[in-house]
Amino acid sequence: MKNLYRKIMHFFDKFEDHVRGFLSHYPLWYAIIGSFGIVHLWRGIWHLADDWGWSSYSSTIIGLLVLLGTGLLVSFFIGDNILITGLKGERKRVEKTEGEIRAEEAEISGRFNEMKKHIDHIEKRLADLKLCVSETDNIHTSVATKEKNANNKDNNVVV
Repeated sequence: MKNLYRKIMHFFDKFEDHVRGFLSHYPLWYAIIGSFGIVHLWRGIWHLADDWGWSSYSSTIIGLLVLLGTGLLVSFFIGDNILITGLKGERKRVEKTEGEIRAEEAEISGRFNEMKKHIDHIEKRLADLKLCVSETDNIHTSVATKEKNANNKDNNVVV
């Protein structure tokens, strides 16, 4: 049973990747097909609630509690991207051209590469510091050993 579940999930994961990749080039059709799916999902849930005999008040309260409890109320009805772009004063992603999106991706990639260089530089300096500390420890150990040997020779001298 577990293996069958994995196979089904793997199939739909790959199928979704393929469909999403194709439809992302056609945003209007993507929206229409997505709307169709959402409306029919809600229609099914609505009829299920009717079959269970839930009143409109109990459905509203239960729905709000579920959405608030899962953190989906704001993100579903407003969307994270809309909130973020609104706070930044940017245009919505769907209003941007493909060139603008590619330019943003290039900028993000550039920033990532710059951060990677900084991290590499920090790692190199850290390795140098570790080497320096190690050499200092070796010098202190060597000096301490020589002092200890000198003290032992002084203590072993018979007068």
